[in-house]
Amino acid sequence: MQNKFFSPAKARILLLNTGLVCSTFLAAAQNSKTESVTAPEIAPDTGKVSLLMPVTVKNTGTGNSGEYLTLQQCIEYARQHQPAVNISQININIAKTTNLINLSTGLPQVSASGDLIHYIQQSQANTSTTGTTSSSGHSYSFVPGIAVTQSVFNPSLLYAYKSAPLYVKQAQQESDSTKIFLVSAVSKSFYALLLTLEQINVLKEDTAQFGKSYRDAYHQYKGGIVDETDYEQAEITLNNTKAQLKQANENVIPQYATLKQLIGYPTDKQFNVVFDTLEMMKSIHVDTTEQLQFEKRIEFQLLGTNKSLLDQQVNYYRYSFLPTVSAFYNYNLAYQNNHLSDLFSTSYPSSLVGISLSVPIFTGFYRLNNLHKAKLQEQVLDWQQTDLKSQINVQYTTALANYKGNYYNLLVLQKNVELSRRVYFVVSLQYRQGVVPYLNVITAETNLINSEINYLNALFQVLSNKIDLEKAMGNISY
Repeated sequence: MQNKFFSPAKARILLLNTGLVCSTFLAAAQNSKTESVTAPEIAPDTGKVSLLMPVTVKNTGTGNSGEYLTLQQCIEYARQHQPAVNISQININIAKTTNLINLSTGLPQVSASGDLIHYIQQSQANTSTTGTTSSSGHSYSFVPGIAVTQSVFNPSLLYAYKSAPLYVKQAQQESDSTKIFLVSAVSKSFYALLLTLEQINVLKEDTAQFGKSYRDAYHQYKGGIVDETDYEQAEITLNNTKAQLKQANENVIPQYATLKQLIGYPTDKQFNVVFDTLEMMKSIHVDTTEQLQFEKRIEFQLLGTNKSLLDQQVNYYRYSFLPTVSAFYNYNLAYQNNHLSDLFSTSYPSSLVGISLSVPIFTGFYRLNNLHKAKLQEQVLDWQQTDLKSQINVQYTTALANYKGNYYNLLVLQKNVELSRRVYFVVSLQYRQGVVPYLNVITAETNLINSEINYLNALFQVLSNKIDLEKAMGNISY
């Protein structure tokens, strides 16, 4: 006859409880050996992976997985393939070619010409054409000639000579500005992508942990150990974590596309990103005691070059009243005859050499008005320089304050992660002992998720603030 006080179901429940209690005692005894009286040790591993493990982007597009690129390799690739960088390099060559065009007037100018003339009616006097005396009575003439001109002094040529290196310098500084912006943008995009990937890592582990908790709660409910609301609360938390994981996975795709666009990577090809955890943690630190120097900013340097160009323009208008002097040489070979078929039978060569002098006397105040305009433009640049210094100072103080604040926040949140892990471990043990309800486990797990996500946000925020601070101080290497 079956004992109604000791059914098989109750026996299984009793056996399960005994196993849980024994495992709890063993874990507590092991934990007590490692605990310190003054400061508690970090809780044992709760199944979480450590933050900032090296990761790669996978399944973010179609086709093969492609190559693996670090941040520095992404920047190097962008220097060679980013359209804006290549355009800036072409602009340097355009500036050099423009200088060659402007300076070409300083070289000898050689031209050839020829006139074929048929006189319908001629006067009895001699006729002069292009410096050659033409005899009357000849119906046909052909006058080929060569003219050589050499500029001796020209204010425009002098201005082109002095401003040529400044135009090249201006193009190079604009190219440097493009590279600095590219390094900053690529770094921030790279860090944003890694942040999402790290969040995915955390959420994957949390989803797996919540799934296990949900299954345990369900089996305990079926065994009559816990209430129905325990596994329902576990299911709610699991669904929320799955939704966050899905959203993070979707966010990777546009962030990956943004990084590809910034480095100029082909849209039909794929690449993966990798990073060195230790190197990235070392790169967080920056010397906050370094003083701000405006001259290190590329914008300040470019404005100085523009002022130098404007100074040359002022000098050009100031001395444009000087005469233009050039030397010339002409050689003409005239053929004349009354019959077209015999035109080249007789020739009359002539040549001449001379110096040409041109002095501007009155140009309708063109020179004076341009000189006044250039001086006004110099005043504009002076005010722009003053405003630029103010802007740079605001950028520097803002970036420095953000870096210091977020760096301190990072240290605090790092400690919160350790505390949250310990709390979660202890609450899980208490729940298995039946001391606390499952709601406490969910709260501890939620706090752990939030602390880990907040720590990652703070870490990559500090990295982004460091980029802003280096950019504000003009310390970004390119």
